[in-house]
Amino acid sequence: MQDELPVGGMSAPKYYDYIVVGCGGIGSATLYWLARRAGKKVEKFNLGHENGGSQDHSRIIRLSYSGPEYVELAKGTYKAWAEAERESGLQVVYKTGGLDITKRGTLGEKMVEHYAEAMDAANVRYERLEGESLRHKFPQFNPTPEWVCLYQQESGLVDAAMGNAIHTQLARLHGATIVENAAVMKLTKQGNLTKVSTTKGDFLCRKVIITAGAWMNEVLSSVGVKIPLTVTQEQVTYYATPHMKEFTKESFPVFCFRPGLEPSVYALPIHGNTGFKVGLDAAGPTVTASTRTFVPDRERELRAESVIAELCPRALGPILCTKTCLYAMTPDRHFVIDNCRETGYPDVIFCCGAGHAYKFAGVLGKILSQLAVDGRSDFDISFFNMERDAITDPSYKPCFRLGIREQDLTSSKL
Repeated sequence: MQDELPVGGMSAPKYYDYIVVGCGGIGSATLYWLARRAGKKVEKFNLGHENGGSQDHSRIIRLSYSGPEYVELAKGTYKAWAEAERESGLQVVYKTGGLDITKRGTLGEKMVEHYAEAMDAANVRYERLEGESLRHKFPQFNPTPEWVCLYQQESGLVDAAMGNAIHTQLARLHGATIVENAAVMKLTKQGNLTKVSTTKGDFLCRKVIITAGAWMNEVLSSVGVKIPLTVTQEQVTYYATPHMKEFTKESFPVFCFRPGLEPSVYALPIHGNTGFKVGLDAAGPTVTASTRTFVPDRERELRAESVIAELCPRALGPILCTKTCLYAMTPDRHFVIDNCRETGYPDVIFCCGAGHAYKFAGVLGKILSQLAVDGRSDFDISFFNMERDAITDPSYKPCFRLGIREQDLTSSKL
């Protein structure tokens, strides 16, 4: 780190080659991958809280996804997490197997078929399970003949808190500096550099990488960029099942029940506490980062409980706790990975994870480090550009259900 230099009685801003703004999963991973290449030339501004969307004990990781572009990224993220595990000596990813579950004749069945098509295109192996074949593999479920499922054995969970800590601590090992509790006020040009103004002073750099989640537009607005984002308050609930042995990572898979237009219900086996984790995807009210609350919504708890009671009732028990978090979603629910060249700031790079990115944090951090250092990435990220209709067309109708396509909504069979 370069020391402050006195200029006319004032301290000059500290200089770093790269500055990362944001303290969550993607930001900590970006810091790690940048520090491996740039060492002491990397700075990170830590917002210093757990109010966003990248904390908690566990998150789902899977190769089963809504499109081939995500499946290829998922292949990369397993490798990226494995590299952090190798260097730290600590486990982050646990492969439990995973299920996509739906019912015949529903829009959810079309969604699940799109997942199958994406895995086929990426040469990912999976297994179809129905009724008794599912019960035989996982007797904790209570399937009926109308159930249809895809099983992918590489799916599992990522320890989110552990992942963030490992990335941050390894980044420090490689020489990165972290500034705690520093809010970024604005970005401005200073010659051929970018000045980052914070509540703890000004900093200069060649490249800025923004991974600020629900606070994204507050930072981007200073360089004339705004992403159409819907910020919602989501929640997950941990249930104190009395049948713990049946719902350990060694005995039970992660799963998503996909009904169609209604929010998917997802569940993870016990990890980090004694609770079985359940959540509704993108089901919460619209908020802002400053107006959100931390108060659980009992109505949403009951909606999720009713699905679990049908699928695997022995997983339920008294509520241990319900935690809230924020999703920052684009209208098409896809990532944005781009820079601010259109407003004259090509050295300001940003990534919006659209409320489903934690599993990809390892590889997204690697991608952002490549964009910063090399100006390009080894991964094909063209699908996640700023020029697509969902970002540029104000009349674009939002749909937050990954796997639903326009032709599905107009199908005469539904």
